[in-house]
Amino acid sequence: MHTLGKNRLEAFSDGVVAIIITIMVLELKPPHATTPEALFQLAPVFLSYVLSFVVVAIVWVNHHHLLHTVDHVSGRILWLNNHLLFWLSLVPFITAWIGESHLAPLPVALYGLVLFCSGAAFDLLRRAIASDPATDPALAEVHRRSNRTNAVTMALYVASVPLAWVSVWLSVAIYVAVPLLYFMPGRTIEKLSSAVPAGAPAD
Repeated sequence: MHTLGKNRLEAFSDGVVAIIITIMVLELKPPHATTPEALFQLAPVFLSYVLSFVVVAIVWVNHHHLLHTVDHVSGRILWLNNHLLFWLSLVPFITAWIGESHLAPLPVALYGLVLFCSGAAFDLLRRAIASDPATDPALAEVHRRSNRTNAVTMALYVASVPLAWVSVWLSVAIYVAVPLLYFMPGRTIEKLSSAVPAGAPAD
């Protein structure tokens, strides 16, 4: 029986992520003046771009590893992937708002909400992939550990929203710390991915 390949899913996702990063960098407008002070005024915009670039890059790396564990793609996986890309596509908007507002509480809080929704969307996609009964036992254990880690990080993102009105720096600290937990996917996924036989179904 013919199964849906994942090549188009990967290509579409990669293209959207590339556009997201391009939009973010286009928000870095050069100052009109040529003084250090003018450049310093761009610091909030630049730092918000760096943070969002790292967040999107980490999501892409984990997404890349996750899809290499998929043997075939279902309609559910396609739509859950689109759901993830929707929330990621909002990152440039909220990133620009944070920079322009110089870390005002509302944009910082909404940034946390977007990151929460992006993380939740990624987790839904991961769980759909993990539900395949043919999942390797070693990979299944990776998913079980991810369930616990993701529950903690989602709680932190939820907490960051009201914390923005207490101290935006507490929220920013969460936004910096949480992605570091996902900086590199586990070696188990890489080993299992390298063991996938060549000539897998593709579109």
